[in-house]
Amino acid sequence: MGDADEEMMWKLKFPESNATTTSLVVGAVLHRPDEEDHQYHKGVKYLCERGITKVPTKYILPVLERPNTGNKDGNFSNDHDLSLPVIDFAQLQGSNRVQALQSLSRACEEYGFFQLINHGISSEATSSMVQEGRKFFELPFEKRSKYMSKDMFSPARYGTSFNQNKDKVFCWRDFLKLNCHPLSETLPFWPSSPSELREAAVNYSKQTKFLYMMLVEAILESLGLVENNKSGPENDSYLNEFEDGSQIIVLNCYPSCPEPDLTLGMPPHSDYGFLTLLLQDELVKGLQIQHQGRWVTVEPIPNSFVINVGDHLEIFSNGRYKSVLHRVLVNHAKSRISIASLHSLPFSRKIRPSPKLINEDSPKLYKDTDFASFMEYITSCEHKNKNFLESRKLNVGKEK
Repeated sequence: MGDADEEMMWKLKFPESNATTTSLVVGAVLHRPDEEDHQYHKGVKYLCERGITKVPTKYILPVLERPNTGNKDGNFSNDHDLSLPVIDFAQLQGSNRVQALQSLSRACEEYGFFQLINHGISSEATSSMVQEGRKFFELPFEKRSKYMSKDMFSPARYGTSFNQNKDKVFCWRDFLKLNCHPLSETLPFWPSSPSELREAAVNYSKQTKFLYMMLVEAILESLGLVENNKSGPENDSYLNEFEDGSQIIVLNCYPSCPEPDLTLGMPPHSDYGFLTLLLQDELVKGLQIQHQGRWVTVEPIPNSFVINVGDHLEIFSNGRYKSVLHRVLVNHAKSRISIASLHSLPFSRKIRPSPKLINEDSPKLYKDTDFASFMEYITSCEHKNKNFLESRKLNVGKEK
């Protein structure tokens, strides 16, 4: 039905209405803001493929929340670049483990982030994952949209923004989330196109899971909770729970943006899990963390992972290790791809401060929580900054 047809139907139904009233009412009906909103739920790639030259209002942040992206030539001001602590994974496995654990502990306490080199994951595995992810986002919308879902537990979910069901302002990001545990149950639901995506993602998920477990063991040791190279009921109990934990791979696509000063690829947030292993785009910067009160851009290191502390690890360590706010800038000249592997304990497991880290001088600082609490929280309100973690904190008096 066209505009003229709808106006005629309105006049037949309400013959007393004058032309001005009819025009105003029909105009309101034909505008259909819900339909306009619906197109934004189709993703940023969908909009870009239609040749937009300005950022739609739906993506424009309030003035005080907008980034300062500096030059529009594809790079950001060097005044705000940050070299994160670098942890050499080979040293964690060698004779310098004690010193490497001390460096790891300092990085988790002071930055909440570090870059991991010599991690043992082949460049073929990482480049294949990036290549297949890029191919997925280049598929026609009709093929990508098969995996759109509002079900946050879906084995494979294509979506946009940060939490598109609640975001008042959308961010300039599309994503594909792949639930990796257990693989035997989730794999059949993953996209079958591009043809090599499943194979690349399975290989990548297994290698990142192995790396994650090695990092967990190092982190537990740095907290004094396990001893290296000692097998026993307590050590095994800790590690078995992490082995059976959750893993979600998130492929992020940040298309080039006509007005990058007005929006963000991801808003300031902390990750809810235990650890995130992020494969950065080595050619296009974008990741920023909040450090010493200002936003700083993380300088990519070729063939490295950016590792960050999640909310669950902050709770588990009773606040010793910090999850840190981070965000993603978008770029006027270049699109950007990153791949995050998010890990934590099983979805059904309660997350609580380790009893070994609680005493009279270090009282319990956080409530017990679980994944269901997190899901309930983000489905009931906008997820901003570290507001979920703040809701988990106990009011512990400073005076004894």
